[in-house]
Amino acid sequence: MLPGVLAALARSKCDLCVAQVLVGGVVRWFWFSSSAWFPGSAVEMGVAGEKFQLGTVGALSLSVVSSVSIVICNKALMSSLGFNFATTLTSWHLLVTFCSLHVALCMKLFEHKPFDARTVMGFGVLNGISIGLLNLSLGFNSVGFYQMTKLAIIPCTVILETLFFRKKFSRNIKLSLSVLLVGVCVATVTDLQLNAVGSILSLLAIITTCIAQIMTNTIQKKFKVSSTQLLYQSCPYQALTLFLIGPFLDGFLTNKNVFAFDYTTQVLFFIVLSCLISVSVNFSTFLVIGKTSPVTYQVLGHLKTCLVLTFGYVLLHDPFSWRNILGILIAVIGMVLYSYFCTRETQQKPAEVSPQVIQVKESESNPLISDSLSTAENGGSTTDDEPLKVPMWSSKYSRA
Repeated sequence: MLPGVLAALARSKCDLCVAQVLVGGVVRWFWFSSSAWFPGSAVEMGVAGEKFQLGTVGALSLSVVSSVSIVICNKALMSSLGFNFATTLTSWHLLVTFCSLHVALCMKLFEHKPFDARTVMGFGVLNGISIGLLNLSLGFNSVGFYQMTKLAIIPCTVILETLFFRKKFSRNIKLSLSVLLVGVCVATVTDLQLNAVGSILSLLAIITTCIAQIMTNTIQKKFKVSSTQLLYQSCPYQALTLFLIGPFLDGFLTNKNVFAFDYTTQVLFFIVLSCLISVSVNFSTFLVIGKTSPVTYQVLGHLKTCLVLTFGYVLLHDPFSWRNILGILIAVIGMVLYSYFCTRETQQKPAEVSPQVIQVKESESNPLISDSLSTAENGGSTTDDEPLKVPMWSSKYSRA
């Protein structure tokens, strides 16, 4: 097996070496972030008092490193070895993730907490459909229009959360998001070719993706389940949905049969590696959305895009232009501004909430404070006229 793998490495410009280095970083950061270095905003994953702590910074870092790793690994798999069945591969990713979580459950690393079966099923199927629609959007549109589709997810999420959850986004947050979107647009969007079918598919992909990510956040808070518990229960439905539609969708987009593909040793090696990395990707996705917000997760996704472009140029010598450099710099400025304003609003929150809590304790007759906090956890407000502002970066109301 080893000679075949080495040959694949030579043909793919050592993509696997890069991926393995980054996977090593995932493992090291996973254990590092679980230590007391990030004791705040812990996620309870154990039973009988055992806790597995993963700080918000650790979750964000794990998401970035694992996502960049899997992109590089999949690039070697698809570009160099010709395995272009993305939807089917994603179904295998989710299946391996479920099996891994089931083993963790048997080892009592987290507690199984069943809740509304219809909600879980609907959530899992919706996630699977959104992935399929994104792949179809890429198949029917140019790469530039597909990038615009991904960029549109952030403003769409902001609009949906504002309309249906009465969530308030400050002017500074909106400004930083605009700077970020402009930067990513400059760096990634090269051509815009419109067609009716592709536009409809992109619109459906945007809506389903936004709803699925908002549900990831709200379900964890409404049913008081951790990101691990939600991922464990929804994975089978996501995997089944993609496994059923994957072969047909991939066959339609590639004119090839996934079951008739020549599965050489090199291909199998990359598939197994991709599935193993996907466990970390899927776990960190649910964790980040649960601990922060869907908008923050999308901001993180664009950071990954910039990192992939940079790694592609530095390590794989992909084509790079002044436009890419300028766009990445603008995007980084937007990310820094977003992080700064979120952190500042989080620090201002205790000063705003404390007087209200003190006043309620003195009266000892108004139960609205508990209702207000419960409503705020679900993205609502205390009253119709004066909503309670809960910053997106806050860990107090974002426990998975």
